[in-house]
Order: sequence, then C-alpha cells, then structure tokens
Amino acid sequence: MTCDLEVDVNGEEIFLVDKEVLSSFSGKLRELTSKSLATSATRNLRVTLHGLPGGAEAFELMTRFCYSNGRTRMSPSNICLLHCIAHFMEMTGDLLSLTKKSLQGIPYWSWPEIMSCLKQCQDLIPVASSSGMLDKVICSLVGRITAVSDASPSGSSPESSAFRFSCDTGSTTSAKNSSNHRGAWWFDELVVLNPDMIEEIIRKMAVEKANHVVIGRFLMHYLKNGGVRSAAADKKKAAAVIIDLLYSLDGSSVSCKSLFGLLRVSSPLKLSKCCQTKLESMIGNQFDQATLDNLLIPARSGMNNLYDVNLILRFLRSFLRSGGRDSANRLKQAGSLMDSYLAEVAPDSSLKPLKFLALITALPDEARDCHDTIYRAIDLYLEVHAQISDEEKMKICGAINYEKLSSESCKRIARNTKFPSRTAVRALISQQTKLRSLLEETDQSRKPGHDPDRDDDDDEQIILYAKKLDLTREHEKLKSELQGMQWKVMELEKMCRKMQRQMSKAIKTRRAGSSGSRSLPRLCS
Repeated sequence: MTCDLEVDVNGEEIFLVDKEVLSSFSGKLRELTSKSLATSATRNLRVTLHGLPGGAEAFELMTRFCYSNGRTRMSPSNICLLHCIAHFMEMTGDLLSLTKKSLQGIPYWSWPEIMSCLKQCQDLIPVASSSGMLDKVICSLVGRITAVSDASPSGSSPESSAFRFSCDTGSTTSAKNSSNHRGAWWFDELVVLNPDMIEEIIRKMAVEKANHVVIGRFLMHYLKNGGVRSAAADKKKAAAVIIDLLYSLDGSSVSCKSLFGLLRVSSPLKLSKCCQTKLESMIGNQFDQATLDNLLIPARSGMNNLYDVNLILRFLRSFLRSGGRDSANRLKQAGSLMDSYLAEVAPDSSLKPLKFLALITALPDEARDCHDTIYRAIDLYLEVHAQISDEEKMKICGAINYEKLSSESCKRIARNTKFPSRTAVRALISQQTKLRSLLEETDQSRKPGHDPDRDDDDDEQIILYAKKLDLTREHEKLKSELQGMQWKVMELEKMCRKMQRQMSKAIKTRRAGSSGSRSLPRLCS
C-alpha cells in the first residue's frame, strides 16, 4: 500500500492516501485523479476537495471505510456524516448503499438519537437536503411529535410508557411541565436548532395537520429562548422565519399579546418590508383584542410624533380588510379601543391635524354608539394645537356625528371657545331635531286608546329634556311653544274631566225621571 495521492480537504488538512484504494470506492476521486494525471508531470498526485460536507472528520471516516475493504460500524451518531460524504464522493455502489439500508431503521431510533442526527444534518446542508437524508430524519421527528401529542393526554415525552423524553429517567420537573402544557414536551429540545432547520420542521408539521396553536406556542418559545446569545444577523433570520411561519398558520394560532411581543423584538432588527407587512396584517386581524398599552408604540427614530400613529392606521386597515366590519361586537370593541388611544395621542404637540383626523375616521361610524369621547379627544387636541387654522378645526370637528352626542356634550360645544362657532350651531340644530322627533312621537301617542297618565309623563319628559338644553335666543321660541302646548294639553284635560262630571249628573237625573229612557253616550272617558 502506497501513499501516492495528496488530498487537500477544504483547505483544512492534507491527507496522504493510496490512490488505487480510494479511487476504487469513489467515483469523484477517480475523476479528479484522471484530470491530475493528464496535467501533472510529477509522480505524486494532488487533488483538492472543496465543500466536502463534514470536512476532515468526514474524509477520515471515508478512508477508514475504504481501507477496511468496505466495512464500517454505522450508528445514528455517524450515519448522517457517512451518508452525506458517500453522496458527495459518489460512492454509489458501496457506502451509499449501506447508509440507505441503515436509514431504514430510523423508526426504531430513540428520541435522543433522532435529535443527534438532526443536529448533524443542519451542519451538512445542502448535501444532507439534496441527498434526501434530512427529509427522512425530519419525517421521523415530526411523526414522533404528532404521535405522542395525539396519544398522550398529558403531553408526555416520547420515552415514557410509549417513549421517554430524554436519557434523564428521573425528570420530575419535565413530567410536571408536560402535564401543564400538553404537547409542549419537545419545545426545549428544538430550540438548539437553527432557523432554517426550524422552518423545515414546522412546514412538515403543518403538512401533517399538527395543531396550529401548539406550533404557534413553540415558535414564540423559540423566539424567546432560541436566539438569546445569537448575533444580530441570526436574530434577524430567526424573526423573519418565525413571522413567515406564523403567517402560514390559522389566524387564531397565536394571541394578539404574543404578536405585539414579536413586534417589539423585531422592530430594531430592520426586517424586510414583506416581513413587516405580514406581521402588521396578523396584528390587524386581531386588533379588537389589543389593549391600549399594546397600541402605545413609540415612534421610530426620525419621526416627530411621540407614538407611531401610521402603524396603528395600518393595523386598522388590516382589521377592516379581514372582516372586522362584519362583526358588530368586534367593530365596537375596536371603536372603544381607538377612543382610548385618541385620548392618549391628542396632547402630542407634533401630531398633524390630518393625521389626527385620519385616526378619528379610520373606523366606520357604526363602530361607535356615542361620540362624546370623540368630542373630548378633539377638545384636548384643540387645546394643545390652538395655532391651527379654522379650516383645519372645521375638518376635525366634521368627524363628529352630532346625532350621537349627548345633550351635555352639545351644551359644552356651544360654550367651548376652542371650537369654531359653526360647530355650536350644528350641535344645537342636532338637538332641535331630537326635540322635534320627540314631539312627533308625543303626537302619535294622542291617538284613541292612549293613557292620559302616560301623556302627563311624556309632557313632563319633553319639558325636562328641553330645560337641559342651553338654547340660544333663536331657539327660545321653540321652548316657549313646547311649554304652551303642554299648558293647552293640561287645560283640555281639565275641561274633559269637567264635562265628564256634568254628563254623569245628567245621566243620573234622566234615570231618576224615566227608567226606560236611553242614556247619552260618553263623550269623554
């Protein structure tokens, strides 16, 4: 046996080997040595292997196989390395056949053996992927996860009664945690994997119809625990992968609170526009479940505002596009949340009038039953932004639905010098319209069969309602007419009762004079 071939492995190490022995097993070496013989004038040949999976360690395993006449001990700890180098070195008839046969025993591997092989695979990509090795290991891993999650009511790990979570047989803490978090026994095991490997596993789990809620919980767990010591580039990669995967799941797979947590983590990482849009869309779909604290997101550097109002507007657009308008309860919840948000951002002296108006009008009118909170937010905004023009003030005040203002708020608008005078007129006209509607309803109640006692109550209600309004001299006439109408009604009722008494006396007199005569009809009852 001679050492007539120098092999440079990835520039890491040089091996002196027997050309005939290794070439008899490796098609790649045969090809490289043939080219070297044609160009080399020296006796010793030299070849360089670039991108050899596993580097010098893998090449040493290969030489041992060749020098042992095609025999080697295979186990889950080295089969991935052997399979990848056999594929790379084109050892199709020997080592590759043995590794393929050995991989058929994956269903009988323990959980730690699967994890060990998977960790090797992530260091040997892309050869592990192109050779089919990675797919086999991931399929086994996902099958183990889904089988245990479905079969075990306590979410126990794969090495208990059916499987065991790890080599640690006395894992009381693991058992306690798994009973509290069904299906979560594998979370801590997978956080050591890189984002690309996580993406492959999760996509396979989705294909196998795994529980999307459990997947969502794992992804948030991975975000929190998987990249604690990672470099900024790795954290950015992990965040991008997690957002992409969450976007492919059901909309309810992850809570609104968790999504805002993901937003806080990813904001400094400067993700791509596509990733940002996906995350904003997911948050927008659950906007009605957010809290005020969630929405108070500081503005990015370079922006004058205290809070990122543009982001909130994008959330609202996503909310409406996702069907938020179709549910009255969801829409009103979003409206209530926005009312609180408006009160918080109104004092921001850097908030532009058009942007404030956009926040008010972002949701349709049916999102609010009452506009009192809108009035108060505008009042606060005008107090801080007294310098804006009357035209801008009118645009902002135009967002108020005066029909949805309480009488107390209308009174305040009429007295509020910060509001344009035209808004006071509109508020009073709105209240006048309400009074007229109330009068029309009262007239309807005067039809036959009405209850006089109820009429008295209605009249009193109308007058009390009118007294609550601070009407101008122009509208005092309406108030006077209303009071006059109530007085006339009372006079008519007195006359009616007087006629009723007179008719009763006449009837009694006629009955006393002639028992057979007919009584007069009752004019009033």
